[in-house]
Amino acid sequence: MYNFDEIIDRTHTNALNTDGFRGYIFHAGPEKKFPYADDEFVRMWVADMEFAVAPEICDALKDRIDRRIFGYTGVYDSSYYESFRKWCVDHYDWDFPQEQLCFSPGIIPALFQLVETLCQKDEKVIINTPSYGYFAHACEYNHVEFLSSPLKRDDAGHFTMDLENFEKCCADPKAKLVIFCNPHNPTGRMWTTEELSAVAEIVEKYNLWIISDEIHCDLIRAGKKHIPMAKVMTDYKKLITCMSASKTFNMAGLQFSNIIIRDEATRDEFKAADKIGGFVNPLSLVGQKAAYDVGGRWHEEMKTYLDGNFHFLKSFLEENLPEAVMEIPEATYLAWVDLSAYFDREDDLPSFFAYKAGVLLEGGDALFVGNANRFIRLNLAMPRSIIQTGLERMRDAILAKNA
Repeated sequence: MYNFDEIIDRTHTNALNTDGFRGYIFHAGPEKKFPYADDEFVRMWVADMEFAVAPEICDALKDRIDRRIFGYTGVYDSSYYESFRKWCVDHYDWDFPQEQLCFSPGIIPALFQLVETLCQKDEKVIINTPSYGYFAHACEYNHVEFLSSPLKRDDAGHFTMDLENFEKCCADPKAKLVIFCNPHNPTGRMWTTEELSAVAEIVEKYNLWIISDEIHCDLIRAGKKHIPMAKVMTDYKKLITCMSASKTFNMAGLQFSNIIIRDEATRDEFKAADKIGGFVNPLSLVGQKAAYDVGGRWHEEMKTYLDGNFHFLKSFLEENLPEAVMEIPEATYLAWVDLSAYFDREDDLPSFFAYKAGVLLEGGDALFVGNANRFIRLNLAMPRSIIQTGLERMRDAILAKNA
């Protein structure tokens, strides 16, 4: 029913993907020049989709626009909670009391605020590396030290928790908070009940706070089912869960996220620190609710298409770059690819592919904190024809370099 092969022109929309890549990837302005014009790049970098938003969501937004007034808006009744709760019950067999539900324009601003709320300047935060860069940025912004606990990886590219190292970090007398990614970005791991239980046991042993970022929980491969950390830590008051429909339904610009805070005092403090006074964007609220209410069929078809994209990538690498190492991730629409067989440790892979292949991507320790040297992250939430063009360019650039 839905056409995920459609190529949509996003130029001149002030999209970060098309118009903001110089600042985000290269920390540069318009003075930075490439051998490719901006509209010639294949963009496989930032984690938003190249798919059209579900028409059912667009219709809901249009209906709200037709009301023609966009005044100050909050979440004043239970209808949004009921929609989100039903989604959680249907997809994860989990729910939570309405009073625990708070809101933020996004999980990133929520992380910045929560680190400030929970941590003193001399306390420490623990993150697993490789890591989504903003986990570290939230600490740096608040002048709080973070400890890196590297994930372990086998020869096939499968990542696991290093529980011994993780506990060593948690045992630090200054440790206060764990920022945990479930499913994990960028590796795409869906943590098992056993793995989550092991993490939970350590966190509870040292009486730490834990923020579980579950933004990718609905972007899972066929046959998989997300396990919220809250299903494992059933009564632990120091757990905060972060979810949103924005990543799954390609509404990152309609910033809205669900922040589920069990502890009443922390919940009150989070709300009191809200710098936008508890208001929400009226279109963001409508879009998010519509995703949960009527986006289910689009969501299922999109996941099937994504699964096909991952199998396409895996086959391409095996045939064309056989020394590249990638495990099809259990979740996310992001491929985490080890290219260490083709590059030296000092090589800057995002710059190499931008200049030599006209492909925009992210990778390396600079963007993923650590444990990421010579890895690249590829966004596969786009028409397969774009992926093919990007991969062919990358192959040709790598083979030319190693000729």
